[in-house]
Amino acid sequence: MEHRNHSSVTEFILAGLTERPELQLPLFLLFLGIYVVTVIGNLGMITLIRFSSRLHTPMYYFLSSLSFIDFGQSTVIIPRMLVNYVTEKNIISYPECMTQLYFFMVFVIAECHTLAAMAYDRYVAICNPLLYNVIMSYHTCFWLTIAVYMLGIICSTIHTGFMLKLFFCKTNVVNQFFCDLYPLLKLSCSSIYINEILVVSLSTFNIFVPTLAILASYIFIFNSILHIRSTEGRSKAFSTCSSHISAVTLFYGSLTFMYLQPSNASSMDQGKVSSVFYTIIVPMLNPMIYSLRNKDVKLALKKF
Repeated sequence: MEHRNHSSVTEFILAGLTERPELQLPLFLLFLGIYVVTVIGNLGMITLIRFSSRLHTPMYYFLSSLSFIDFGQSTVIIPRMLVNYVTEKNIISYPECMTQLYFFMVFVIAECHTLAAMAYDRYVAICNPLLYNVIMSYHTCFWLTIAVYMLGIICSTIHTGFMLKLFFCKTNVVNQFFCDLYPLLKLSCSSIYINEILVVSLSTFNIFVPTLAILASYIFIFNSILHIRSTEGRSKAFSTCSSHISAVTLFYGSLTFMYLQPSNASSMDQGKVSSVFYTIIVPMLNPMIYSLRNKDVKLALKKF
């Protein structure tokens, strides 16, 4: 990263969530607890799926991938955030900031498309149960997962590459608790027209396309469920989808609020609240959502 040719700023100061000193220790303990729960939950889910033969199905293959993404995303954000709470100045170097931005975008975009792949898996399981093992073969799941990560890497490379071309000569205080796109763009004294177009267009692609795929899947799913005669069959079909719907609503709701609007449409303080949800809260909740409401996971956990 030859940032010296593009910027007079060699380090940034992360503003964090609050400037009130009396809240630093409580927030440190809060986010430390959240990170511990997130790590245990997601790594525990990956381990359980890996060693429980009962969970060796496409649905749990994608859930294992989602747990890895959530673990990676929280690890990119929270440890650095915790360090900032125990230091006087929340300084992050230019290369470290760009690295954090890159990996953060990789995991966020990968999660967008993983949730869409999981919706497709549920569609096949409920609408084409007899062909489920044929359609959702190991090779299909493998290549869908590869496609998910490739989209994350490609889009993140584009965002970070154009960010590296910007010249930062204004204040170096990032009004966020991590290096994010919009707060960094606000600090640039170069033209950010292309960057803003990229943020809106790629965010639209990475949010709307998976959302449309999820909506289409669930239209067919609910149509099939309504044709199930037994109440028990309907209840079982709904229960397999309810966890995924909860995860999708939490993640896409907060992500849409942050990225699918002009950068000056709302204050960065509102954006911080939204960012806390999809970067910290959602990765912690996903393992709980998929385990507490899933009989197979509960049985596998008891046996494990």
